[in-house]
Amino acid sequence: MSSGLLIEKERNQPVETRSKTKNSIGRGLFAAASMILQVVWVVLAMTFFKDSYVWIDWLIQAAAVCMVLHIYAKRENICFKLPWIMLILAFPILGVAMYGMVEHSGTMKKMRLRYRRIDACLLPLLPDSTDLINQVEKEDLIFANMARSIQDAGAQPRGYPLYAGTDAVYYADAMEGLLAQVEELKKAEHFILMEYHAIEDGQGFAKIHEVLKEKAAAGVEINLIYDDLGSIGFVDRAFREKLNAEGIHTRVFNPVSPILGFFQNNRDHRKITVIDGRVGFTGGYNLADEYFHYKEPYGRWKDSGVKLTGDAVLSLMEMFEEMWNAIDPEKGEDFIRFFPRKSAALPGAHGYVQPYADSPMDSVLVGEDVYMNLINAAQKYIWFTTPYLVITEEMKRMLILAARRGVDVRIITPGIPDKKLVYNVTRSYYGELVDGGVRIFEYTPGFIHTKDCLCDGRYATCGTINLDFRSFYHHFEDGVLMMDTPAVGQIRADFLETFDVSKEVTQDYRNRTKITPTWIWRLILRLFSPLM
Repeated sequence: MSSGLLIEKERNQPVETRSKTKNSIGRGLFAAASMILQVVWVVLAMTFFKDSYVWIDWLIQAAAVCMVLHIYAKRENICFKLPWIMLILAFPILGVAMYGMVEHSGTMKKMRLRYRRIDACLLPLLPDSTDLINQVEKEDLIFANMARSIQDAGAQPRGYPLYAGTDAVYYADAMEGLLAQVEELKKAEHFILMEYHAIEDGQGFAKIHEVLKEKAAAGVEINLIYDDLGSIGFVDRAFREKLNAEGIHTRVFNPVSPILGFFQNNRDHRKITVIDGRVGFTGGYNLADEYFHYKEPYGRWKDSGVKLTGDAVLSLMEMFEEMWNAIDPEKGEDFIRFFPRKSAALPGAHGYVQPYADSPMDSVLVGEDVYMNLINAAQKYIWFTTPYLVITEEMKRMLILAARRGVDVRIITPGIPDKKLVYNVTRSYYGELVDGGVRIFEYTPGFIHTKDCLCDGRYATCGTINLDFRSFYHHFEDGVLMMDTPAVGQIRADFLETFDVSKEVTQDYRNRTKITPTWIWRLILRLFSPLM
């Protein structure tokens, strides 16, 4: 049976859905309402005192000026500074209250220290790939330099290594990835590690859940992480309690709180599965029904993933262990118990693989840097798929410069949006990019959620990192950089098929100079997009 028919058969299978989301949605609405009330209360209180005492008005104005100077002096992208500066100058009370409550959090500092301690223990367990990178340098200096920058990006003494001897298989459809994942889970003998932004107690997860229960009963250790906000409309506390009762050890990242704080802005956006330290999965798809076509609220949902077999799985395992221990540091986990005592390299594997992670806990923008390096390295073409296009001025300029030097630069975005506000921001970039020589395509069958990049047919990435501020600056992310692996060719084939079903809108946005209400609305949204 062909993979297409198998996917369609799986999609049409009637599977009982046990989702009970009413309580979780209510919890989310309560938290959102609580945070809004906090802001309203502070603004009203400050306004009352301001009107009653002139000197309090002076203090507020002075605080606004000091806060603006503080923001301007911060070492971060100007795109983040400008919205706050404008808000504070235009509405001092609201701006000062919002900035003070959102951007200053003791939780953030505690988490940063916790991650540094954990990374200092975990990253040294990964191999040193300096010799391999030096060897690759003789073959391809450009790729070797990219690999070196990723290795040097993590916590000292080294970051994320480059691997040879790892097989990489790409899945152009999330259902293909899910079915492959289920088959590998059935082979687990020692442990299963899973980390996902969103899990829905529905038909897609049911396939995995059945295997996890069997393996837990057989003595396989199973550890599962999901992000609370990412899953808040899909599962509730009863779901977690059920999994724990079945022997599936479950931890929730950053539970949604009604107390407004900056760390609520940082979510676990990673998608990782590791089986016995020999096989790993990552990519764009979560474990929710819309990713596998059981539900299609935004047309045909397109997502992708990659399976790694070999030593590179060690890096995915390190990423999971980082998050697992950071969520509950009091448990005193043994950092090395999952790491194998001998190499799992595959002698017949082709090419090079380098998994990497990104975190808001440090100042290194690994996810954005990888894309920027690829854009800079492109000689013939560079193609992207992204559900959201909300980029910095630096990346926009690099894309245009690449197009102007003759590189075929293409970006595929959704034809049907899942978030209309972000969709308007995405389209606000079209005009400048198109006038600079970039070609824009929209995936007409529906919503494209893949986060893939292909450069010159030799280099590619697949992972969780969107072309947007949230992925680059706010979220915990992961990706895989590859050179000359079979997966790179599979990604190219998927791009070509996706172009065939996408509409090129390049001409529609060329030389647009007319000022319209839509143009003004998108400009306003884009100004505040770093804070969305």
